Amino acid sequence: MPAYTPPIEEIDFLLRHVLDFDAQMAALPNFSEINSDLAVDILSEAGKFCAEVLEPLNAVGDKHGCTLLDGSVTTPPGMANAYRAFAAAGWTTVSADIDYGGQGLSRVIQILFDEMLSSANLSFGLFAGLTRGAVEAIGHHGSDALKAAYLPKMISGEWSGAMALTEAGAGTDLGLLTTKALPRGDGTYGITGTKIFISSGDHDFGGNVIHLVLARLPDAPQGVKGISLFLVPKFLLNSEGECGERNRFTVASLEHKMGIHAQPTCMMSYEGATGWLLGEAGRGLNAMFTMMNAERLFVGIQGLGVAEIAGQKARRYAEDRLQGRSSDGTRAPVAIVEHADVRRMLLEGKSFVEAGRALAVWVALQMDIAASHPEPVIRKKANGFVELLTPVVKAAFTDLGFEATVTAQQVFGGHGYIVEWGMEQYVRDARITQIYEGTNGVQALDLLSRKLTADGGAIARDFYALVRADLKAAASVDAAASLAEKLSVALEKLEALTDGVNRRSGDLSQLSGYATDILRHFAHVSLGWMWVKIAANGAMSDDACWDGKAQTARFFMDRMLPKASILADIADSALKADVMDAAA
Repeated sequence: MPAYTPPIEEIDFLLRHVLDFDAQMAALPNFSEINSDLAVDILSEAGKFCAEVLEPLNAVGDKHGCTLLDGSVTTPPGMANAYRAFAAAGWTTVSADIDYGGQGLSRVIQILFDEMLSSANLSFGLFAGLTRGAVEAIGHHGSDALKAAYLPKMISGEWSGAMALTEAGAGTDLGLLTTKALPRGDGTYGITGTKIFISSGDHDFGGNVIHLVLARLPDAPQGVKGISLFLVPKFLLNSEGECGERNRFTVASLEHKMGIHAQPTCMMSYEGATGWLLGEAGRGLNAMFTMMNAERLFVGIQGLGVAEIAGQKARRYAEDRLQGRSSDGTRAPVAIVEHADVRRMLLEGKSFVEAGRALAVWVALQMDIAASHPEPVIRKKANGFVELLTPVVKAAFTDLGFEATVTAQQVFGGHGYIVEWGMEQYVRDARITQIYEGTNGVQALDLLSRKLTADGGAIARDFYALVRADLKAAASVDAAASLAEKLSVALEKLEALTDGVNRRSGDLSQLSGYATDILRHFAHVSLGWMWVKIAANGAMSDDACWDGKAQTARFFMDRMLPKASILADIADSALKADVMDAAA
C-alpha cells in the first residue's frame, strides 16, 4: 500500500486563497505574528512526523493491541517511543498556553495537525487529544496551585491526561452516576467508584496520568446538578512536584474493541483515590464540558482524517488496478478509475473531505477570534458560531467520514476486506467516532433543542446571513454562480426549518425524531457554503490546487446536496403535522 501523503498543498491553498488566513490572524493580538508561511512550514514538519513515524505504527498497533499485566498497561511495540519523540519535538505544545510552556499558536494549526494525526494513526492521536482537553479544563477551572503543579508537564508531554465520565449504569445520562467523593478536611477528597470506556486511562509512556473524574459529594442532590469534577493523578506529587506515591486507583480491565486496538480503553477502579476539586462543587459538568466541547470538535476531525487517508489509498488503487474495458469498448484492461461508478465513489469522499477541511478551518478561526479579538461583541458572536457548529462538526464529519471510508474500501473490491490492504482497519477505527464523546443522535438533539434555538434563533440567523452574503458575492463569479444558486435553495429550506423549530421551541418532542435529518441538512448547507467559497476565491488564483475542484464542487451540488435536501423536506413535513404521533 502507498504511504500517507499529508495534504500540505491543499492546506496551503485553503489558507492563502479561500479563507483569508493572514488577514484574520493580523486582526488578532495573540496571533498577529502568525501567517500562512509559518503555518505551512509548521504543518509540513508535523506531516513528516505523521507520515514517517506514526503511520508505519498504525497496522502494528492494530495487530498487537494493548495488554494489561498486574494493573499496568503496555501499549503496542513502538508506541511509547513514538510518543516520547512526539513530545520531545514539541508537538504537544502547539496551541497550549504560553504561560505554562505552550507555543500559543492558532487553533487552525492545531486542527489541521489533528487531521493529519488522525489520518496517520487514530489510536495515537487520542493520547495527545485527550491530554489537550484535560489541560484546557484545568486551565479554565483549576486553582492557581493546581495549574502550576500540573499544566507545565502535561503541556510538555511528560505527563498525560484522561477524562473519566462514563459508568456502566450512566452513559449519556450522567445524572445517574454513583462515584463518590468524600471530603477529608485537608482540601483533598477520597474518590471511590468504577468508570468504564476510559481512553488513555493508563499506558507505558512514563510520567503521570492525570484523570479528571466526575463524582458526587455526600450532600449532593440527585441529577446533574449534584456532580462535581475532581483532578485525580496516577501518582501523588512529592515535595519537589515530581511523581511520588502511587494513588489508589487501578486499571481493572481493558476493553476488547472493534477498532482503535492500540488505544488502551480502560475500566478504572478508584478505591479511595486522592483527588482535588476542579472548579465549583456541584458544577462538574460545566467544567467537564470545557473539555468535552473541545473533544467533540477533535472527534469530528478524526472522522475527516480517516476519510482523507482512506480516500488517498482508494484513488491510488483505482489508478493502478486494471480491470474491464473502456467506455467506448476500444481498450482493455483499463485502470478502474476510468469506470464511472468508481469515479462516483471517489468523488463522494473527495467532495466531503475538501469542503470539510475548509469548514474545520473556518470553525477554528472562530475559536481564535473568540479567544483573541479586541472587540467583545465580535468575540461573543464568534463563540456563538463555534457552539452552533460543534454538534454539526462532531456528528456530520464522523457520519460522512465513516461513509466515505466504507466507500473507499468498496473501491478495492475483495482486497478491501483483506487485512493486508489496511482498508478494513480504517473502517473499524472510524466507527467509534460516531459513538464516543456523545453519540451522533445526542449531537443532533443538541443542535435541535439548544443550538438552533439559542438567543431565540439569533445565532443561527447570523450564521445564515454570513452564508447568504457569500452567495450574493459569488453570483458575479462565473465558476461559482451556478453553485451559489443551487445552495440558495437549500439555505432557504434550512432557514425555514430553523424558524419552525423556534416557533415550537417550547415542545420539540414530536420533532426530535427528525433531529438527525435536520443536522445532516445543516451540515450539507455548511459544506456547500465552503464549496462556493472555494470556487469564488480559488478560481481567481493561479494555484495548481484549483485544478479539478470545479468538477468536485459541481458533483457535491448535483449529487450530494439534493440527498440532504430531501431530509429537510421530510423534517419540514413533521413541523406541519404531528407525523410521529400518527405513526405511533
